[in-house]
Amino acid sequence: MFSKEESKRIKQEFWISYGKSFPRKWLLYNTKIKDLSFKFHFDTKSAMVALDVEGDLEQRIKYWEKLESLKTILIADYVPNAIFDDTYILENGKEISRIYVTLDIKVSIHNKNTWQEVMLFFNETMPKFEHFFEDFEDVLQDA
Repeated sequence: MFSKEESKRIKQEFWISYGKSFPRKWLLYNTKIKDLSFKFHFDTKSAMVALDVEGDLEQRIKYWEKLESLKTILIADYVPNAIFDDTYILENGKEISRIYVTLDIKVSIHNKNTWQEVMLFFNETMPKFEHFFEDFEDVLQDA
């Protein structure tokens, strides 16, 4: 068991290590589309790359309908194992919509032996989402 301070330090160490191991500016960290963002997630149980749709319900529905219309393309050409979840509840209780991919092996940010697998997963998965977004940004801009 780690204290909050130790856990925070380990998380910072992971992200610094990731940045040094894979020194690439992720173009889509900020999509420049309000309420649409890409996220990396790594905690004591799992790792995930996600495209989050936030905002009020009306705006979420507009974005989600556009993304759903592109689902076949996204899965066939970019991210074959993408999971579409129109009602995803975050730990803080906030409801969003999310398209995501999880790493299929057991990992923990507190276990440095799993860090390399997670880094590779992030580095392989995020560009696929980026290419999809770049190819269909104009469709999403119109939502």
